[in-house]
Amino acid sequence: MKIRSWRRSAGLVTVSASLVVAITLVGILAFTAYNTDGGRDWSAPVTEVSESLTKDGAGGYVFTGADLLEEDRWAMLIGENGQVVWSFRKPSEVPDAYTLTDVASFTRWYLRDYPVQCRVRDDGLLVVGAPKNSVWKHDMAMNMDAVYQLPFWFLGFFLAALGCVLALAYLVVRRWFRQAQQVRDTARSGWINGVSHDIRTPLSMVMGYAAQMEADPALPPERRRQASIIRAQSQAIRDLVNDLNLTMRLDSDMQALRREPLQPAPFLRQLTADFLNSGMAEGYPVEVDLPGEGLPSMEADAFLLRRAVNNLLSNCVRHNSPGCPIALGARAEDGCVVFWVESGGAAEIPAAPQASRPLEADGGAAHGTGLRLVSQIAAAHGGEARFSGGSTFRCELWFPLSQQD
Repeated sequence: MKIRSWRRSAGLVTVSASLVVAITLVGILAFTAYNTDGGRDWSAPVTEVSESLTKDGAGGYVFTGADLLEEDRWAMLIGENGQVVWSFRKPSEVPDAYTLTDVASFTRWYLRDYPVQCRVRDDGLLVVGAPKNSVWKHDMAMNMDAVYQLPFWFLGFFLAALGCVLALAYLVVRRWFRQAQQVRDTARSGWINGVSHDIRTPLSMVMGYAAQMEADPALPPERRRQASIIRAQSQAIRDLVNDLNLTMRLDSDMQALRREPLQPAPFLRQLTADFLNSGMAEGYPVEVDLPGEGLPSMEADAFLLRRAVNNLLSNCVRHNSPGCPIALGARAEDGCVVFWVESGGAAEIPAAPQASRPLEADGGAAHGTGLRLVSQIAAAHGGEARFSGGSTFRCELWFPLSQQD
């Protein structure tokens, strides 16, 4: 569900970013077209102005294009000798005579700060001017190689802008997801802690009374057996609550590992002795298989590792009939310390459905929270849990020694 939401949000951000960039490019093109020859040009139509200026029979000029020039535009005609031979609304500060240098200067830049446009005629140079500070005029030359590169430059800028927008959107969405996940985890943690607290008190009372009834010689054996069942099931509920709290903390990265040097062989021997002394293994033969040459030392959270192995042993007891053998051990392989627990396969015990329930690869499904917690504990140590089901249940916990440095 999280992956699907993430993909959907990423797709929405991508489409939005692409739309923003596309609209920006269309706006730039529209602005360019509207303010150049494709729309309203800043200058007067010099060609039409030139066509409306003709000579009369007396050697003067007749101008019929006054409507082509706005009220603040002006025009003049410079003859071959550099003198102004005709003008229309020419400002007084504009000279009446020009040299070759003057013409070369104002055709490229400005004439007395007036932006002008020029057109060559047979009888001279037609100049049409606009008011001061009305037009920014700049002469630009570009190598043809640069012109050919322009599409690639624009494409590169477009992709860079798109990448920046997507990166920013990714950071924002990622931060939003983290905040939403923190709120969700906090709410879930509060709910689980509250439920666990409310369960522990009555559960402790049930276990206490059941233990008293189990030890009361005045009760019939059947009632004492029933009290024993109540106490065992209450213990299972308490373990489930503890597992639920721990798996929630591991999911939310709230359980800090307390790594300490650990010797695998003595650890497994002590854990097996405690398991046998707890009475849970009554009726189940337990065997410990350890290599004779010893195992490398590792660093791990002993409490969490003990919880993982105990969950595996409890799972073997819970899902197998009495008499089913249980084996556990450790070995060194491929730079890892491997703890393993195995049950089932007893020749004298028929393959009952509860002894071979289907098991998913991640330890989930039918075997519940206990095996999921085993996977989480292995992952928290930088390792993994490998499960296999069938007539024989087996789980291996791989802890890489490289994670200990």
